[in-house]
Amino acid sequence: IIHFNPSRAQTMSAIPKYFSPGNVAVITGASSGIGLAMSKRCALEFSMNVFCVDIDEAELTQTVAAIQKEITGDNEVVAIPADVSNYKAMVDVRDAVVMSGAKTVHFLFNNAGTGCGGGALSDIDIFQKVVQVNGFGIINGCNIFVPLMKEKGEDGLIVNTGSKQGITMPPGNLAYNVSKSMVKTYAEGLEHELMKERKDHGGKLRSALLIPGWVNTSILYKATRDECAMDNKPFDADSVFFHEAKPASGAWMPSQIIDFLLSELQSNDDKFYVICPDNDVDRETDNIRMTWTMQDITHDRVPLSRWHPDYSAKFTEYLESERKKD
Repeated sequence: IIHFNPSRAQTMSAIPKYFSPGNVAVITGASSGIGLAMSKRCALEFSMNVFCVDIDEAELTQTVAAIQKEITGDNEVVAIPADVSNYKAMVDVRDAVVMSGAKTVHFLFNNAGTGCGGGALSDIDIFQKVVQVNGFGIINGCNIFVPLMKEKGEDGLIVNTGSKQGITMPPGNLAYNVSKSMVKTYAEGLEHELMKERKDHGGKLRSALLIPGWVNTSILYKATRDECAMDNKPFDADSVFFHEAKPASGAWMPSQIIDFLLSELQSNDDKFYVICPDNDVDRETDNIRMTWTMQDITHDRVPLSRWHPDYSAKFTEYLESERKKD
């Protein structure tokens, strides 16, 4: 069991320069979960000007109003309802940020996502929605805001939210896995290009891939609610076995993810993969699972062998043998 909870004094002692007072943050998926936790941290502790983006206008308006009531400085928090999968809508978000007087963005957090999905032959509209929101939502955010961040030549950080499901690909929601694999591939390529610019041209932008573990967010709650609405079925909130208001003991709370992200960014200027444990799975187990997944290719096994009846017992043996090495 892992309870990561650094003291707030420790967390605040060496905050990366991107989070300086008066700096500008753009955060998507900001109405709840990890996005809301980061919005609060940037606005209330770092005194940044924060632009909160989310498709759920009612919830976004409510949560931003609550943050505004807690602000004691002269920084601002602004709600901008938008669909991250819509490129034009995100251009409008950028224009709104610029029109507010912000000359650049110092912290871009592409975090919006949906948990809807299905298998390889699931409804194409749902499959496309998942890929558009989870995948192109991040691509749109970077394509639109990174040029603005480069233009002023100031230090900037882009954090893109991925998922362990985009690495180990557990069966059950292939559409989601595809979208998060897309995020990993794009984020790695983006950082390589930013690295080249830093090395060759004095670029000042860097990026990181946030890979949460099990987190008590509302993504499953909202996905179930939306699926019920599409099927014209009543939504039973009690049927969702975990979310922020009904936390599972094995999952971290969103604020713990932010604590861990900031701690990892402080520990290493070149930190890219921010792989979060949770209260059920430690980093060693994650590493072993990811290694086994890659070995499906290098060992010429069947795909997703961890869940294949001919290999599942072998994976368990491998897991235990690797743990004993440490």
